[in-house]
Amino acid sequence: MSRLDKKAIQKKFQRHDGDTGSSDVQVALLSKRIDLLTEHLKSHVKDHSSRYGLIKMVNARRRLLDYLKQKDETRYQRLIKELSIRR
Repeated sequence: MSRLDKKAIQKKFQRHDGDTGSSDVQVALLSKRIDLLTEHLKSHVKDHSSRYGLIKMVNARRRLLDYLKQKDETRYQRLIKELSIRR
């Protein structure tokens, strides 16, 4: 993922100017990386180290989403709807 892609995602999901670390931004960035890695693994089936990294990213995103759901249900619902994450 390029630096421009990251900036665009941060700008779309930030809660205030300069926000780069809120749960919303972190989940959005992880979702983009998960999508890219999923595409990679479709053509490189035997790449087990990348698959392990994918599993770690999915778990990290799940923990962040659980935290967000506990703190602010409306932000959680809006975020999973925008990112098209099933749950």
